[in-house]
Amino acid sequence: GPGHGISIGSLGARGTSARVQNILVYDSIFKGTSNGVRIKTWQGGSGSAKNITFDKIRLESVQNPIIIDQYYCPHRNCQNQTSAVRLSDITYHNFRGTSVYPDAVILSCSHTTGCYNVRVSDVKIQNSKSGVVSEASCINAYGDSLNSYPAVDCLKL
Repeated sequence: GPGHGISIGSLGARGTSARVQNILVYDSIFKGTSNGVRIKTWQGGSGSAKNITFDKIRLESVQNPIIIDQYYCPHRNCQNQTSAVRLSDITYHNFRGTSVYPDAVILSCSHTTGCYNVRVSDVKIQNSKSGVVSEASCINAYGDSLNSYPAVDCLKL
């Protein structure tokens, strides 16, 4: 760092179709970055992003360690749209480190499209400030979590 971390996106910008698959991000270190690993899609896009794996990731004072943002909008005036790039088969495995903010895991998936088969395992992300608890949040994300802190129990089955 500093920097933006690893971003897959902006997928579906200006209503375009995206086809992304078979991505592996392995054995990476992020220090003081705004994101660790991020998938971002615009509303109104189409297509898919699938079979994406993030493995053996080290984090040091990262603002958003794990983030899916299917409502990406760099402007203030983005209108809600029903179509979105479909995300599936996303794996987060073997993460260690610290987050600047309490929300260490944010899985914000489209209300109409959702994210499917999201797997979070062997993740340990603590807050960089002593006494602050790390948290996870999900919107319309389906999958499972095993041996993770924070617990990602907001994933739907």
